[in-house]
Amino acid sequence: MDPGVPVFSLGRYAGARSRAIVAMKEHGRRDLTAPLGRALALGIHQLIRWGIVVTPMAVVPAPTRRAAARRRGGDPVARVAVIATRGHPDITVVSALRTAGTVRDSVGLNSAARERNLAGRVRLIESVPGDVLLVDDILTTGATACEAVRVLHSSGARVVGVLTVAHA
Repeated sequence: MDPGVPVFSLGRYAGARSRAIVAMKEHGRRDLTAPLGRALALGIHQLIRWGIVVTPMAVVPAPTRRAAARRRGGDPVARVAVIATRGHPDITVVSALRTAGTVRDSVGLNSAARERNLAGRVRLIESVPGDVLLVDDILTTGATACEAVRVLHSSGARVVGVLTVAHA
């Protein structure tokens, strides 16, 4: 699926990268948040150097299911985003998106099922004026990125790209 904005990834969802993401999200390994945040920071700064994104801007973590966030002790993607932008005065992290309670876990769903699962179920909970970079841990089918970008655009935000730690 194409979210209609440039999409970038730090690398394939394989090897140490996939093990780190799974350990952070599913096994409570908060010690991995910092290295993943530093990696995301390098990606953000490279996009700035290339002129793909400009500051000031907001970094918006992709939405997570509330049940998953409770189980994980919070939103790991938001934590990674905060670390990635720490110390940069012209970049703010805004957790502007949330999924509706009816969204189910996407593991095991194909592309069409992921799209149906999220369609109309991503909600804007905070307005984000200006330029926005959407960030996520993994880009699998693009369904989350597409719906998140659609919701942000419809609220008046200018989404300039998507950056993920990994892609499947």
